[in-house]
Amino acid sequence: MREQLLAVEKVQAIEWRDGALYLLDQRLLPHRQTWLRFDSAAEVADAIRDMVVRGAPAIGIAAAYGLVLGVRARLQAGGDWREALEADFVSLERSRPTAVNLFWALQRMRERLARLKDGDDILALLEAEAVGIHLSDREANLTMAQLGMELIRKHQGNPQVLLTHCNAGALATGGFGTALGVIRAAYLEGLVEQVYVDETRPWLQGARLTAWELAGDGVPVTLNADAAAAHLMKTKGITWVIVGADRITANGDVANKIGTYQLAVNAMHHGVRLMVVAPSSTIDMSLESGDDIVLEERDGRELLEVAGHRVAADVHAVNPVFDVTPADLVDYIVTEKGVIERPDSAKLAQLMCRKRLH
Repeated sequence: MREQLLAVEKVQAIEWRDGALYLLDQRLLPHRQTWLRFDSAAEVADAIRDMVVRGAPAIGIAAAYGLVLGVRARLQAGGDWREALEADFVSLERSRPTAVNLFWALQRMRERLARLKDGDDILALLEAEAVGIHLSDREANLTMAQLGMELIRKHQGNPQVLLTHCNAGALATGGFGTALGVIRAAYLEGLVEQVYVDETRPWLQGARLTAWELAGDGVPVTLNADAAAAHLMKTKGITWVIVGADRITANGDVANKIGTYQLAVNAMHHGVRLMVVAPSSTIDMSLESGDDIVLEERDGRELLEVAGHRVAADVHAVNPVFDVTPADLVDYIVTEKGVIERPDSAKLAQLMCRKRLH
C-alpha cells in the first residue's frame, strides 16, 4: 500500500528550499496554483492567520519552518537572540488558537533549542528538526491510510459510499492526508464506489480543495451542500463518514471543522460509522474534555460577503470555525500509533504510551 500511495502522490502544500518556506496559496485553489515565498517568522504567522496554509498538521509544519526563519534573523541581528526569539514564538502561537499541532510543533522546536550545546550549528540543527517534523507527518499519513483502509475492508468488503467534510488531504498535511489518505488507500484497494464531499461553508474547503484533490486522483467524487448530508445518508447508502481533526482531548472528544458535530449526530441516527483520522500530535492530553478547547471564531464578513461583495442582509453574523464532537459519537480514532474503537479516557491514555507503528 505504501508503494501504491507513493506512486500516485501529486499534491503538496509546503516546500522548504534555499533557506525559505514556500506555501501553495490555498485561497486561490482550484483555479490558480500559486506558490508564495516566506522569509520571516512574522510572514509565516500572517500566512497561517490568513489561510494561505490551513489544516492542523500543515499549520504545525509551517510554524516549525517559521521558527527556523526567526532563528536565522535573530542570529544575524546579534545580541540576546534567544530572548528576541520569544517574540516569534508568540506571533506564531497566536496565529490560530484551536489546532493543537501548531503548539505541539513549536514545543518540539523549543525543546530542541533547550538541548543545544556550545559550538553547535544552531541554524542547521533547528532546520533539521523542522524537516523532521515535516517528514514524520508524511510517514504518519501513510500508516494511518493503511490502518483506516483495513477498517473499511473489515466492516464492508464491497465498494462503499463515503462522505467527508472540509479538507483533510495532502493540502492539510505533510503529504497524502489524514481522512483523504484513508480514502485514497481504500480507493486503490477497490473499496470505494463513491465519495460525497460537503462543500464546507464559508471557505468551501470541500468544494475547492477536497473535490479537487480526489478528482485529480481519479476517485469518483460528488459535491453536495453541507445541509444535504443527512438526506444523502438516508438515500445514498453512505456507510462511513471520514474526517480529520484539529484537536482531540484526553477523553476522546474531537474538535474539527464546524459542521462535523451535526454530521456525527446524523451518522449515529442513520447507522453510519464515523472515523476520525489524525496523527497523535493532534491529541491533547492536557485537556480533559472538549469543553476545555478554545474554539476559534472568525470575522462575520466571511458569511456576509462573497469575494468582497455583500450578499447578506444588514445583520450580525456568527462565524464559529470549529465544533466539538463528543467521544460517544465517534466509532474510531485512527492514528499512526494505532486504532481506538469507541474512544474514552483510558483508551486514549493507553494509545499515547505506544510507539509509532511505522
